[in-house]
Amino acid sequence: MDLKALGTSVQQIATEKGISPESVVAAIESALAAAYKKEYRKRSEIVRAKFNPKTGALSFVLVKTVVDPTEVRIISDEEEENQEAAPEGREGDRNEKEREEENEEEVLPRYNPDRHIFLEEAKKQKKDAVVGEDLEFPLEEQADFGRIAAQTAKQVILQGLREAERASVHDEFADKEGEIVSGVVQRFERGNVFVDLGRAIGIMFYNEGIPGEHYRVGERLRFYVVAVQDDPRRPGIILSRAHPKFIEKLFELEVPEMADGIVEVKQIAREPGSRTKIAVFSKEDGIDPVGSAVGQRGTRVMAVTNELGNEKIDIVEWSEDSEKFIANSLSPAEVGEVEVLERRTARVLVTDDQLSLAIGKGGQNVRLAARLTGWKIDVRSQARPDVVQEGGVAAVPQEEKTIPPEESDRAKGNGKADTVS
Repeated sequence: MDLKALGTSVQQIATEKGISPESVVAAIESALAAAYKKEYRKRSEIVRAKFNPKTGALSFVLVKTVVDPTEVRIISDEEEENQEAAPEGREGDRNEKEREEENEEEVLPRYNPDRHIFLEEAKKQKKDAVVGEDLEFPLEEQADFGRIAAQTAKQVILQGLREAERASVHDEFADKEGEIVSGVVQRFERGNVFVDLGRAIGIMFYNEGIPGEHYRVGERLRFYVVAVQDDPRRPGIILSRAHPKFIEKLFELEVPEMADGIVEVKQIAREPGSRTKIAVFSKEDGIDPVGSAVGQRGTRVMAVTNELGNEKIDIVEWSEDSEKFIANSLSPAEVGEVEVLERRTARVLVTDDQLSLAIGKGGQNVRLAARLTGWKIDVRSQARPDVVQEGGVAAVPQEEKTIPPEESDRAKGNGKADTVS
C-alpha cells in the first residue's frame, strides 16, 4: 500500500467530493485501523491509526480507558466459565435474578482488560492520569496487510467518504429547507422526478408535481425544498412544485416589498396547476399590498404564473374584518353583502351577473375562498336569497381547520340566529 501516494491524493479526493481534507484523513485512519486490528489484534481491543498525509508516516496505538477498581465489575475467569457452562434453564434464572438486581440498583460497567486500565497502573505510564481519560499505547508498525484486511480497508474508506460526503451535502442544504432551489431534471422513476441540484440529487414525488405539467430530461426548473433528511435509508432532499409555500417564495423573488418584509403573505389556498388565491397585507401605510404583488402592468404576477405553467393567481387584500376579507376573497367577483352567521359561517349575496363568477367553474372560486378565509361560505343571489345555489356552498376541509378559540367565540358573539344547513 503506497501511503505516500495516498497522502498526496487527500486534497484531490476532498475537492472532488466537496468535503474537508480532515474528513478524508479520518476515513483513511479508520480504514487502516480496522485492517490492522483484523490482521494483528483482538476484536475486543480499540485500535487507532495516525496517518500523516504530507509524509505518508503511519503509526498505530492501542487505546485504554482509565477506570477506578471500585467503579467497575470484575468477573474472574472461573465465574465467566461457570456462566458459559450454565444450563439453559439455570442461565435463564440467573439472567432473571440479574435483572431484578439491576432494578434495585444501578449495575456497574464490566471491567475489560483489553479496553480498561486501572488508575494505579495508569499513573505509572502518566503521572497526572485521571479516571475516564483515554491512554494510548504504541503498537508495532505493520505495513504488510493481508488481502482480506486490505479489502476491508478499502470498503471502510469508501464508506467513510460516502458518509462524509452525505454529511457535507446535508449541512449545505439544511439551510435551504423551506426555500427555492434551481435544478435540472435528471431522470424519471415510477412517476417520481429526480433532480440534479449540483452536489446532490433531489426527488420530487409524483403527488408533489403540478398536475398536467410535463417534465423533460435536461429541463431546468425551480423547486421548493420541503425537507432535508439525514437518514441514508430515505431520500435526502424532498422537492415540490405543488406546495402552497412555493407560490409565496416565488413572489418573494419577484416582489422586493415581500423580500424586505414590508408586504406579508397571510394566507394561501391553492389547487396546483389550476388556480391559487393569495391574501397579502402591508405593514406600512401608503403601500398597496395587492399592487406591489401584481406589479406594473402585471409583470410581477406574470413572472410567477409563467414559472407555474400559467396557473391562474388571484391576489386579494387581507383584512382583520371578517366580512371585508370574505368579500375580498371572492375576487374577481363583486360582492354585494356578507352576512356573518353562527359556527363561522358566512352568507354572501351577489347580483345575478356576478353569481357564476363568485361561484367559479365547478365551485372552485368559492371553494378556494373558503380555504383562504377559514370560513364556510354560502354564495347566493341577492334576488333569491333563500335559494341555495348549485356549487355555491363551500366549507373548510377538516384538516385545515386551525381557528383559535377566541376568534371562534368572537364570531359567535357577532352571529345571528339563523344558520345555513
